[in-house]
Amino acid sequence: MAMRGFDAAVAMAAGSFYFWCLPNLAFAYGIEYPLLIVVGGLLLPAVGEMFGLYEPWRGRSVFSMFGAYVASWVTTILLISAFLVVTQSGYIYSRLWMSASALSVLAIGLLARGVLYGYLRRLRARGRNLKAVLVIGRPGNVEQVRSRLAGMPYAGYRIERVIADDEEDRVLAEVCRMTGEAAFQRNFDEIWLSYPLSHGNTVKTLADRLIAVPVNVRYFPDLSDVRLLNHRMAQVADMFSIDLNYSPLNGPARALKSLEDRVLGGLLFLGFLPVMLGVGLAVWLTMGRPVLFKQYRHGLDGKRFKIYKFRTMRLHEAEGHTAQAQAGDARITPLGDWLRKTSLDELPQFYNVLQGRMSLVGPRPHAMDHNVIYKEQIGAYMQRHRVKPGITGWAQVHGLRGITEDVSDMEKRIEYDLYYINNWSLGLDLKILLLTITRGFVNDKP
Repeated sequence: MAMRGFDAAVAMAAGSFYFWCLPNLAFAYGIEYPLLIVVGGLLLPAVGEMFGLYEPWRGRSVFSMFGAYVASWVTTILLISAFLVVTQSGYIYSRLWMSASALSVLAIGLLARGVLYGYLRRLRARGRNLKAVLVIGRPGNVEQVRSRLAGMPYAGYRIERVIADDEEDRVLAEVCRMTGEAAFQRNFDEIWLSYPLSHGNTVKTLADRLIAVPVNVRYFPDLSDVRLLNHRMAQVADMFSIDLNYSPLNGPARALKSLEDRVLGGLLFLGFLPVMLGVGLAVWLTMGRPVLFKQYRHGLDGKRFKIYKFRTMRLHEAEGHTAQAQAGDARITPLGDWLRKTSLDELPQFYNVLQGRMSLVGPRPHAMDHNVIYKEQIGAYMQRHRVKPGITGWAQVHGLRGITEDVSDMEKRIEYDLYYINNWSLGLDLKILLLTITRGFVNDKP
């Protein structure tokens, strides 16, 4: 309630301050300005409720709070603007007054939240303003929760009591005794359950028993027994779900990576254009046409696209399957061998990036028939197609490229690809691009 009142007061105070400071405002002696000041002040916290702005801060990221406040602020501005357009009353209000008031509300709101968040974080790290927790689960899971909280003293939680046993019957018996004692008086504020997903029946039984205790009950599933790719909580059709596999590059992240590919990819394309023209001419003079090698590969979501490379092999009859290049392969020309070792044969893929079919950084696209083989041998193989394939990748800068001798080589490559997908960030992309300069161009494999 305090933050709702604070946001309303800040909005009204900012509008009133600039109303008195700015000279010669039209309609300054009517009710128009005071009315809009009051409406804006009351609308901001009302909109904030829709975005979860006033949910408890404990355990939340400061960036999620900032995001909720910015979303509330933008929506409030849009609603007020729409009202002024519909009522054709926008001409009444000074654009300078509206802009100054709105930006001041944004700045003060973010600053106040940042300062208060930091203060509470330090306070809780010193052992004050903590919530006591009863943790119920298997000993191993409870120890994981304890270790996690020990590493985050600023989170604001303290384990007060533990009910842990590998024998579920003993846990249920202890919980039944506890619920009888803690219905009206207890030394904890919340109850946390920590069990693997495979213990769903136990969790359901415990949840039924714990209804008798009037505190928040949270379930922290141990997902270590499930192969995950960027798991998260979601709400679908008013139902909560744990998304076990989802693409991390959705929404703003996908837009940011697309912007990176188009802007940086365009600059790199122009920078390498003279090199590509020189390589293309050399291929044409030594091997004739065609200069480019074109082949279909699987891209985002397993969809086909045509990849481009400089041709490095002599023209030959296509086999029924894609034969990997071998050391001393007679199909590879001397120029082609040099292009492969320096990775210059990959430069035309900048055009694939500008097409939007590839990314600068991502899992390297494999031959389509190899995908068919390995998807049957490696369970998580196709998860690498949840993002666009890249010119370079996390696996490549760690030396995992070229011919794969056996399945274990591919498994190692997939492990690095999935690490990249799980931990994607703009900073990781830039790191890989920098490492490509020192590690990625030189290739000692066919």
